Order: sequence, then structure tokens, then C-alpha cells
Amino acid sequence: MNSRLTSLIIIALIGALAFWDEAPWQSENGPSTVEPVVITDARSGSTLATRLTGPVRVVDGDTIRLGAHRIRLHGIDAPESDQACLDPQGAPWACGDAATERLSDLIGDDPVYCSERDIDRYQRIIGECFADGSNLNAALVAEGFAFAYRRFSLDYAALEDEAREARRGIWAGTVQAPWDHRRDPQHVVIPDVGATGSTSAAQDAGSGLQPPGDCVIKGNINRGGERIYHTPDSHSYSRTRIDESRGEHWFCTEEEARAAGWRAPRG
Repeated sequence: MNSRLTSLIIIALIGALAFWDEAPWQSENGPSTVEPVVITDARSGSTLATRLTGPVRVVDGDTIRLGAHRIRLHGIDAPESDQACLDPQGAPWACGDAATERLSDLIGDDPVYCSERDIDRYQRIIGECFADGSNLNAALVAEGFAFAYRRFSLDYAALEDEAREARRGIWAGTVQAPWDHRRDPQHVVIPDVGATGSTSAAQDAGSGLQPPGDCVIKGNINRGGERIYHTPDSHSYSRTRIDESRGEHWFCTEEEARAAGWRAPRG
């Protein structure tokens, strides 16, 4: 009899431990889960390790908290919370706050899940996030509330080009690139916007208009995503501008440009 009772107790304990292992992890912000599912990124063929879900709080235009996780939206860069832009009439408006509000509106009361892409140097998760089936990263860029962060990814570059062309959101007036604002927030420079919506701040980023030393070969990325380098005797050299924020580069030699994946212009 005692042996049977002992066996029943052991079985009950094993069942309790199994239930405990399957229960979602609880944080001080509410329930949060890390689901051990495998997600494949069709664009790159890479396998993503985790899918994150949980209660959401918007931090700014490109950052959220998902349960205990701080997530930076992959491939985009929104105006900073303290950043101002100019509208078409030249009046300042709080474009950083507007980006934060738009992200909140896109989420609404819907559950959010994010696919983890990377971990940055600040130990934030870099993720692609969705609410009600909508890609939040893509929506912010498409509506003109964020830049495509071309330094790290070209995933949303075409959407930014379309938003600039249509003069949506921040592209309706003038905007300083967020990376310039972060570099010197006290020195606010709002550049002119040309007919294509490109900003001189973006072109000047990282001394983009001036070659570093004797490295005068221009590594341009065209609208089709082709990487083409131009030497000073190239037909298009004088009208080609280098925007390092888009992943464009100055090169010292043609060999260096070719090794980095650029080609000479045809014809």
C-alpha cells in the first residue's frame, strides 16, 4: 500500500513539473513568451531562431518593448523623439513625436509579434514586427514616418523612394536624417529638399560630398540596386553624388571597388 502511494506521489510531482515547464514566462510587465519556432526569411534564406510575443509598449518611432524585450525595428530609422522637421510652408512640426504616435496607431490593440534578426551593441533585439498581419517596419517607411536604414539593410529602400516621390509624411517638407541629429542634437540643421525628396544632410552624411583623401572613385547604387563605380573621367562622374547613409562608398582604386562588389559603367 505504501509503495503504491509513493508511486502516485512521484507521478503527481512529474506532472506538476511538466506543467511548470510549459507555462509562459511571467515578467513584471505581464506575460511574455519566447516561442521556439523556426522562421525562414525568404529573401535571404536565413533561419531566424525565435519569434517574440508579449504585451507591447511603444518607446519611440522605431523601438518597442515587447514584454521584457526591447526591440529596435530592423532596417528603418525614424526621427528622434526630440526632433523637429519643417512642413511645406516652412513651419516646424514635431516629426519625432508624430512617428511615435503613428507606430502606436498602427499597433492599436492588436497583438504584436516580432521575428528576431540580430542583437545590436546595446543588447537590443533587432526585429521585424507585425500587428494584425501588417509589417510595422514597412508601413512606417511607406507612409513617410521613417527612413530606410540603408547602412544596414536595403529591405525598405524601394518603399522610401516611393514615399519621397509622393512627398508623404516627413518628405512633404524638409527633414534632417536621424543619424545626423543623434550625432549633434544641439546643432539642428534642416537641409533643403530637392525635387526628388533627397536631403543634403543625407548626401553630406559622413562627408559624402567630399572624397576622403585621394580616394576619388565614386561607388554609386542606382535605383535598380546596381553598384556602379565612376572614375573622374567617367561620363556621369560630375553629376553622381555619394550618399554613404545608403551604403554608397568612395574608393581609392578600381580594384578595391570591384572587390567590394561594384562594377564599371557600361558603354
